[in-house]
Amino acid sequence: MQIQDNIWNDKNLIKILKKDGIVVMPTDTIYGMVGRAESKSVVERIYRIRNRDINKPCIILIGEKSELKKFSINLSEEQKEVLEKYWSFVSIQDLWPTSIVLDCPEEKFTYLHRGTKTLAFRLPAPEGLRALLLQVGPLIAPSANTEKFPASENVEDAKKYFGDLVDLYMDGGTLFGKASRIIKLHKNGSVSIIRQ
Repeated sequence: MQIQDNIWNDKNLIKILKKDGIVVMPTDTIYGMVGRAESKSVVERIYRIRNRDINKPCIILIGEKSELKKFSINLSEEQKEVLEKYWSFVSIQDLWPTSIVLDCPEEKFTYLHRGTKTLAFRLPAPEGLRALLLQVGPLIAPSANTEKFPASENVEDAKKYFGDLVDLYMDGGTLFGKASRIIKLHKNGSVSIIRQ
């Protein structure tokens, strides 16, 4: 998948996300509908627009590992070692996007974990996307489609789903990416594969 790294450096994009807007844009996998994870109203609006199953949590994109603390995630030493393996980006294998599910029992994050008491996080490989995340904060990023319908491969597909219900569309061309792999990372450092 080829995305211009500077697509995420758009001033209007940054401004809209900081003001709790909702954007359809390329992520490190496919087009996502993104908004600030720390804003409950933004998260609920995304669920409504996508007609998303209210019991299904969204993946959260973060700009660096330290942002896990914003969600009361305390990693064991074993978990830190495993995260380093998946999110180091030193080899081609590491560039395969991997979302990591971690325990998050805090009640105040129920609007994110939807009662599952777990949250899935992904540290994207593209530096431009990580830079955006560090400016605007962690973003939830479900795929840009209505629940149970195919993922949008381009902005035109997304506009057919959502019209003017979102605040901005960022055109990154046609993307034929696929959703990330998802693993559950346990306190002892063992992993369970949820989606390959």
